[in-house]
Amino acid sequence: MKHAYKPQPPASADKAPGEIITLPPLQVRKTTPPLSRWLRDVIQRLLPPLLGLGLLLLGWQLAAMNSKGFPTPLSTLDSALTIFADPFYQDGPNDMGIGWNVLASLQRVAVGFGLAALAGIPLGFLIGRSLFFARMFNPLIALLRPVSPLAWLPIGLLLFQKAEPASSWTIFICSIWPMVINTAEGVRRIPEDYLNVARVLQLSEWTVMRKILFPAVLPAVLTGVRLSIGIAWLVIVAAEMLTGGLGIGFWIWNEWNNLNVENIIIAIVIIGVVGLLLEQGLMLLARRFSWQEK
Repeated sequence: MKHAYKPQPPASADKAPGEIITLPPLQVRKTTPPLSRWLRDVIQRLLPPLLGLGLLLLGWQLAAMNSKGFPTPLSTLDSALTIFADPFYQDGPNDMGIGWNVLASLQRVAVGFGLAALAGIPLGFLIGRSLFFARMFNPLIALLRPVSPLAWLPIGLLLFQKAEPASSWTIFICSIWPMVINTAEGVRRIPEDYLNVARVLQLSEWTVMRKILFPAVLPAVLTGVRLSIGIAWLVIVAAEMLTGGLGIGFWIWNEWNNLNVENIIIAIVIIGVVGLLLEQGLMLLARRFSWQEK
């Protein structure tokens, strides 16, 4: 049985015609003033590292108070002001300012690291592209990569008969492995579809390398470069302590022989700052060319 449709009368309004309707109070969201928000962000960013630095200085001061001959932070600061007052003085070939020593070390790092990049990145491409070369080189890499830098230095002295190329050789053989490994791994992770399209288009190996492989592998390559530059800077300090001459490593050893512990601590800070700047510079470069972030 069908029910007849009965239209419902419109609901009567709660308010009579002409009566003023009272609206609820407007909810105003409270906003933080820009200055307060900026100050809060600054505190959140700066407070943790400042606390860490304060704890370091406190531990340093306590160690100086309980250890004979260990300098305090203030005495080290006085020595730093003296050193940086004229960092590029020259009083003979064996007496130069800290600036010349850092530049000499950076020059050796540039030579050894540059040679490692020229050899390591192409080798990584070769290992990543060819299973035959991967099986040939992977055992050698696994064998040689853990060797200490100080073990390679005598080999360099024997081969080159001079301290300068021996130091560059040590940097080369120690910093090449991260670039080889990261480049090879980056090549292996390239999507197979890219290579299938290259085969369909019958692209040459050089075109595949230039147009497909290198742009896709560049983030992995730069990661290996960033790791290698840290190793290179670490190695040169140890190598210069043994080979002598001009350089930050020899400068530290010379200050130890003179019992200038304040200068040794200053050199440690300089080494850390230079290494940090090198790594941060390469990280900025990696972000610039990383396709994942574009």
